[in-house]
Amino acid sequence: MSADTLRWKTLEALKNSPKGQLKSDPYWLERGEDILSGYNESVSLTPLSGIILTRLDSGGLLRSSSSSDCSPGLAEVSPVPSSSPEIVRKDAASSSNLDHEQVTEERKEKDAVVDVGSDSGPATPPAISLLSPRATETAGCIRLCEEKHREKAKMALRQREELQEQLVASVASLESEQLKRFEELMELKHRQEYQSMKDMMNRETQESIGRQEKLREEQQRRLKILNLRLREAELERQRQADLERQRLVDGRERLRNLNTIQEEILQLNQLLVQTGDTPADLTSFSTRGNQLCSQVSEVVRKRSEREYPSMEDMSVAEQALQEMRDLIHAMQEEVVRALEKKKKQEQDEEEKRKKQEELKAQQEAAKKTAAASAKEKAQSKGLQTRSEDSVLKWYKELQDSSAQCVQSFEGLYSSKDVQTKKLKTELQKAATIPISQISATAGSQLREIFDKIDKLLSGRTVVTGGRSVSVSLHPKALDFISYKLAEKFVKQGEEEVAANHKAAFPIAVVASGVWELHPRVGDLILAHLHQKCPYSVPHYPAMKDGTTVEEYQRILGYRVTDSGVEGQDSFLKRMSGMIRLYAAIIQLRWPYNSKQGSSPHGLNHGWRWLAQMLNMEPLADVTATLLFDFLEVCGHALTKQYQIQFWKLILLLRDEYFPRIEAVTSSGQMGSVMRLKQFLETSLQSRQINPPKGQLTSSFWRT
Repeated sequence: MSADTLRWKTLEALKNSPKGQLKSDPYWLERGEDILSGYNESVSLTPLSGIILTRLDSGGLLRSSSSSDCSPGLAEVSPVPSSSPEIVRKDAASSSNLDHEQVTEERKEKDAVVDVGSDSGPATPPAISLLSPRATETAGCIRLCEEKHREKAKMALRQREELQEQLVASVASLESEQLKRFEELMELKHRQEYQSMKDMMNRETQESIGRQEKLREEQQRRLKILNLRLREAELERQRQADLERQRLVDGRERLRNLNTIQEEILQLNQLLVQTGDTPADLTSFSTRGNQLCSQVSEVVRKRSEREYPSMEDMSVAEQALQEMRDLIHAMQEEVVRALEKKKKQEQDEEEKRKKQEELKAQQEAAKKTAAASAKEKAQSKGLQTRSEDSVLKWYKELQDSSAQCVQSFEGLYSSKDVQTKKLKTELQKAATIPISQISATAGSQLREIFDKIDKLLSGRTVVTGGRSVSVSLHPKALDFISYKLAEKFVKQGEEEVAANHKAAFPIAVVASGVWELHPRVGDLILAHLHQKCPYSVPHYPAMKDGTTVEEYQRILGYRVTDSGVEGQDSFLKRMSGMIRLYAAIIQLRWPYNSKQGSSPHGLNHGWRWLAQMLNMEPLADVTATLLFDFLEVCGHALTKQYQIQFWKLILLLRDEYFPRIEAVTSSGQMGSVMRLKQFLETSLQSRQINPPKGQLTSSFWRT
């Protein structure tokens, strides 16, 4: 057997030994194990290695280096380090698997070798000397083989490391790709959720808008129904009011007719009494006439228990009147027949009697005329047709002062200069626009308007329409502003208060405040008021010689245009508005004035006006209207101021002055008379006069 063959067999034997069966385990580090644990001890050859070495030493290469006693077939050899522990460790790492059973078997063989070499106690194995070239060559071959295997192991290790790195890189790339896909998936999911939520919110918004539209439509529908019902209720109320008004008118008409019927029946019955001395027997006629008078008197007595007579009462009275007329006609026929019969017998006596009857009738007529004249004189006793001299003097002084004021700014008013005209326009706007803005909206708004008017009259600059204006720009601007302010205040009463009675109080309180701080404006307000409504003095202007009818109507307060004179209703409405404004001014005072004392034109002037009105002859339709408006606005304040004296005046008005108003009022002008009568009766029954509607309360000035 050649040496090379033996070498390769030796290597094959070493490879198949337990030490050569070490396998690499890639997971040993994860399990926390040491791959070379138990194999770090020195490496020794098995007993079979001696046989191999004997064969290799066929030429006597092996020599014993010592004279120790050994068994002839067995020789203990010292372990020849075929490889260092580092080499064995690297070989073990390059193997694929570690077999635990082979390791155990190797340990058993080591124990067997130890047992064979010992006889009676421990002894160190003899060293083997490899002195022959063949042994050295063999050891070199072993070393070369180990180097090759080591290189192969390193190569395998590098390949496994590269494979591991590639695997790790691929896994990382895969995980990165999966993470990226996961993030994209999550982003897509979030986007889808956001879009679905947005769509849901849009749907809910649309549904909410739809519900709101339905609610709005339902509200509009209900509002229309409510407005329709309110309109129907208002129409029904107006219809009922018209019916009530018509009922009152019809009742008053029936009452007048009943009084007329009663008067006519009494007169006809008087004729029956006067003709009682005729030759015919008229006793039955007189008796029936008295019965008819009693019947009508009974109807009148029943009427006094109610407000107005009913249709049945009027039917009974009319039937009685018709029967009385028929009775008179029958009586007259009977008298004529009796007179004709007696005339044939005593013609001379009849003529004489006729003369006496005519004389008696004349005397009766004279008596009636004298009684009527005496009654008229008694009614007119103590009343005047014109105001007192002191009142007329005061009225004339105010008108003269107003005329002088107009003359003072005549140059400003009639100037042809463009700048002066522009200044006049700006001043007029600054004076009239704030008054036009007066309303009962809020107390702060009234205060702003008052402050603007006060600043203008005090000579300070105010801004109107984006332009600054002041009375210091012209020497007569203050007179012009004062005149225009007074004119505008009265015009507001003539128009605004006439249309809305509650508007009198905010206008009056501003006018009273301006009047208190600037008395000249107050005098001009009175002058304008007296000029447009002479009944506010009170003054009934007389028609002078040479004055036309149209001019006299203007003096009385009527509006006269090319189309003619305004209607009575429009005239009374304007007079009512101005009297209401005057009644509000005399009882109000601007609440923010620091001055103490009474109002510049207080309730004493209201008492004077009312007393003067009751001392003058009433005018048809005018006196009743103005008294009612004045008392409705100012009656509550006069009651608190004068108390019992005021109630005496009201009793005088009801008991003595009101019948005079009724006497001069025609049937078509009874509306204002009835309002005044109802107001007086209600006030006297309740012993109080309610505060006027629209009066400004303390809470109003906090708004």
